[in-house]
Amino acid sequence: MVPNEELQYLGIIQLLLHFGWKFIGFITMDNEGGEHFLQTLEAQFSQSGICSAFSEIITKHIFVMSIQDIWDLYHNNRPSFMTSRANVVIIYGETTSITWLTGFLLIRMLTSEVSAEYEEMRTFGKVWIMTAQIDVTLTTFHRGFDMQMLHGALTFTIHSKKVEGFQEFIQTIHPSAAEGNGFIKDFWEQVFDCSFLNSVVQTELMESCTGNERLESALAPIFEMSMTGHSYSIYNAVYALVHAFQTIHILRSNTRGMKDVDRMSPHAVEPWKLRSFFQRISFNNSAGDEVTFNECGELVAGFDISNLVTFPNNSYIRDKVGRLDPQVPHGATLTINEESIQWHKVFIQAPPVSLCNDKCHPGDSKKKKEGETFCCYNCESCPEGKVANKEDMDYCISCPEDQYPNKFRVHCIPKVLNFLSFEEPLGTSLCFLALFLSLVTASVLGIFIKQCDTPIVKANNRSLTYILLISLLLSFLCALLFIGKPNEVTCLLRQTAFGIIFSIAVSSVLAKTITVVVVFMASKPGNIFQKWIGKRLAHSIVVFCSLVQVGICLVWMSTSPPFPDLDMHSVYGKIIVACSEGSVIMFYCVLGYMGFLAIDSFTVAFLARKLPDTFNEAKFITFSMLVFCSVWLSFVPTYLSTSGKYMVAVEIFSILASSAGLLGCIFFPKCYIIVMRPDLNKKDQLSRRKH
Repeated sequence: MVPNEELQYLGIIQLLLHFGWKFIGFITMDNEGGEHFLQTLEAQFSQSGICSAFSEIITKHIFVMSIQDIWDLYHNNRPSFMTSRANVVIIYGETTSITWLTGFLLIRMLTSEVSAEYEEMRTFGKVWIMTAQIDVTLTTFHRGFDMQMLHGALTFTIHSKKVEGFQEFIQTIHPSAAEGNGFIKDFWEQVFDCSFLNSVVQTELMESCTGNERLESALAPIFEMSMTGHSYSIYNAVYALVHAFQTIHILRSNTRGMKDVDRMSPHAVEPWKLRSFFQRISFNNSAGDEVTFNECGELVAGFDISNLVTFPNNSYIRDKVGRLDPQVPHGATLTINEESIQWHKVFIQAPPVSLCNDKCHPGDSKKKKEGETFCCYNCESCPEGKVANKEDMDYCISCPEDQYPNKFRVHCIPKVLNFLSFEEPLGTSLCFLALFLSLVTASVLGIFIKQCDTPIVKANNRSLTYILLISLLLSFLCALLFIGKPNEVTCLLRQTAFGIIFSIAVSSVLAKTITVVVVFMASKPGNIFQKWIGKRLAHSIVVFCSLVQVGICLVWMSTSPPFPDLDMHSVYGKIIVACSEGSVIMFYCVLGYMGFLAIDSFTVAFLARKLPDTFNEAKFITFSMLVFCSVWLSFVPTYLSTSGKYMVAVEIFSILASSAGLLGCIFFPKCYIIVMRPDLNKKDQLSRRKH
């Protein structure tokens, strides 16, 4: 007549998980039922992430001990629930489990160390979860127990409903109407703590029972006027038997006729034959509940969840706050009305927390404590690159490649795209500098074109001067390709344009230097260099040297060209948007070839630095190539030691600095003469300077 106990186990697990209680204590009887309860629940605990904090076993001999033994047991033992961090304790067993608890507190109260400790225990709040087998009923011996300790307890009770007329029936019970029924008098003496004449328990301290006492005046811990789950089960059992006998009566009437009426009476039916009939019974009782049995002869019913609410006068009420229904489509489901639950006053948080330690905050993950259950752990901050976005996470999770943890490592935030943009100060400054130098170069080119017939412009191959100035102008503008978000076009153009344009510029410088040497050598009568004088040699040098660089770039583009690349890991919290060089070997071949041309130009110019000033720019070219080589020699280690937009900025600065070195060292002295000292820009002045 009670639901299967496995359903109650399931309900306990669902109740604990509903409130997030993970650290639980047990109080059970020392018998086979208590052992089975512990083994079953603890196995389910481990599957549900719940731990057992302690198991208090109540000896089954406690109620047959002598008074001294009970005194010693209570006085010398401090139960685990007093010292454990677990705020939730499951009590399994019978009513004697509550008796053990109340007995412990009462004996403690009577000891010499009384007051402070008892007051502490009296207000010591726990969430007591009681199974359906327990009835919170106190004996006369425990009448002084303070029920406040059980305030807020949650109890599984067999489902019941109010039965009309039950309370009226209870009120008719009176000792005088129960002649020959000694149970009523014994019951009356226990409830009202009195004794009848000739009672075996009569003492001088006890009052005499008048028989006029009213049951409704008894406090709930002693006697409840409402029908409990246990009484409701007996009520249904009686009706089930009636229906079973009725079924037997109908079957026999249909098969044997009325001659067997005497054999159809209940006392003529053997008990073992009733079991098969219970499987066929289904009826509605007077309270409106359907009573049904399954194929195993077990009652198909659920449990009610009640909240024990106590009052200062030591009475209490059971408030139904939930239901465990086994007949829902997807298995037994627990429903709880949290707002209706009253918790013990010591809890400042609702619902209370029952954990071995405080939960790990977001940003931290669990680290198991050695030698303790898995519910007891330390909290450690997530390592770099990982987050914990919830409380009590077992481990931190890595952010996606395009995201990174925030400051507190609670959640991932998108990484910032990192590239040298036109809007930021560094990009704006380099862009302005490139445009300014381009404008200066264009101005110099304009001056030289306007003064194209003057001796200083005509000296040392005017066409090479124009080629050099145009290539310098393009190199300044080429720096703009390195600013802004890289894409496929800019990645293909920036390094190849830079390599070819610079090769043309350096080739022009080399051609100018070689021209100076050839002209000087050819000025001597009968020298074989006289036939090399002219534009053809200079142009051939420029074209040949430039074509070699063009060939290197074509091989680079056809084998492993540069492409836009996203570097997620080099800089924390940023995605470096850059152009991957594709083939690093080809990139350094381009730089190496430019370095080869620059060293050749520097060497030739250095050897020709003492030639007469009238015929050459060797001194200016020597200094300009010294600047050029110094810039690019310092570029390589600096370039390799930086990353992201600063690597690009280093290359832009090297392009601008080396180009500005060529422009300033070669052309500013000439511009000074053309603009500021036009009197020196005459053939006779140049001849005079020669001597």
